[in-house]
Amino acid sequence: MNSTEIINALKTLENLVWGPITLSLIGMTGIYLMIGLRFMPFRKLCFGFSVAIDSIRNSKGEGDVTAFQSLATSMAATVGTGNVAGVAGAISMGGPGAVFWMWLMALIGMATKYSESLLAVHFREVDDRGDYVGGPMYFIRNGLGPKWAWLGSLFAIFGTLAGFGIGNSVQSNQLAAALQTSFEIPPLLTGVVMACIAFLVLIGGIERIGKVTQVVVPLMATLYIIGALTILFIRFDQIPTAFGIIFSDAFSGKAAAGGALGLVIQKGIERGFFSNEAGLGSGSIAHAAAKTTDAVRQGTVAMIGTFIDTIIICTMTALVIVITGAYTSGLSNVDLAINAFDQGLPAGSLLVTFATIFFTATTILGWGYYSERCLEFLMGTGSIRFFRLTWVAVVVFGAVAAPAAIWTIAAILNGLMAIPNLIGLLLLSGIVFRLTKNYSFEVD
Repeated sequence: MNSTEIINALKTLENLVWGPITLSLIGMTGIYLMIGLRFMPFRKLCFGFSVAIDSIRNSKGEGDVTAFQSLATSMAATVGTGNVAGVAGAISMGGPGAVFWMWLMALIGMATKYSESLLAVHFREVDDRGDYVGGPMYFIRNGLGPKWAWLGSLFAIFGTLAGFGIGNSVQSNQLAAALQTSFEIPPLLTGVVMACIAFLVLIGGIERIGKVTQVVVPLMATLYIIGALTILFIRFDQIPTAFGIIFSDAFSGKAAAGGALGLVIQKGIERGFFSNEAGLGSGSIAHAAAKTTDAVRQGTVAMIGTFIDTIIICTMTALVIVITGAYTSGLSNVDLAINAFDQGLPAGSLLVTFATIFFTATTILGWGYYSERCLEFLMGTGSIRFFRLTWVAVVVFGAVAAPAAIWTIAAILNGLMAIPNLIGLLLLSGIVFRLTKNYSFEVD
């Protein structure tokens, strides 16, 4: 098979994985959990922010990192190219209407992210190195019993492999593209430098990752939002029109790449899923390491990450792309975002480039931790050294690999990874509802 045939085969598999069954499972699980929680994620959003902020100076309970550091690590893995290239890709393929479906999935995804993180803390373990470990693989095995251990292992297998796509090669590839576009830096050089940085941080484990991400993620996200808001302020009168285009296209089926309403919905859900990872189960791996006195508290911290990621940051990117009219340029991914910001702001392309540098770097760190924990579940702590060496090698590979193939493979692995997690969430939802109902929402 030549490269074109391989890419076509991968896209066929992607459409199969992201077909009606998976999309329905993601959406219905989120709706079911939100109803079962009596819309608690909406009612207690401010509580989650309070707990996260309070943990910076007042961290209580057992764990390896503070609640805020676990949130920063989780957001480091999500506030990446999904917020820049992911949003741009959704618009370039599905049209502006895809943004509406990203919003919808984020809102119900808050319940999903809360539930999976609550279970991750509730069923976490301490490994032979003394580190707290958890996530879907653990809560499936420990919550459902030995007969379901195979499902937890299935998640761990897909999680290990998915990290090399969504959290590694996709990130380094988009970073290399941004630097090549803005500064003509060779992709290979970008890959080598990024690989060295990743290795130096990853060898320090979750503690070092948490210390890095708690500084870098809030700083870069804030600068990016300020840049986007500046463009929106300058073109304030066009914001209502932009929202009108998004809502209109969400139900008209005007996909930029051609096709019916189904493509608009598919790309919105798929890229929204890629952006905030609610339902993927990955973020709960970071939250399982948090110092916390209660699983419910950490669950509320986890759910605000989804809100910040998609409802705030992704919306900024989407509005800039629509308001500037860049979505009609025929560009996609990070090139589309760079074009939009360049039209809206002097040196706007530099802002996107630097945001991409930091977003992708922190995503590579966060996902390096996720995949490491998945492999540890399967093969024990002895596999960690080999994993880290392989991880940094793939960073270099991703920087020079074909973008089309990387995004498609990442999408396939995301879908496969989500299915075991969503099944586990549904089967253990009774525990989530019971713990939440019995909890008194008060900040210490």
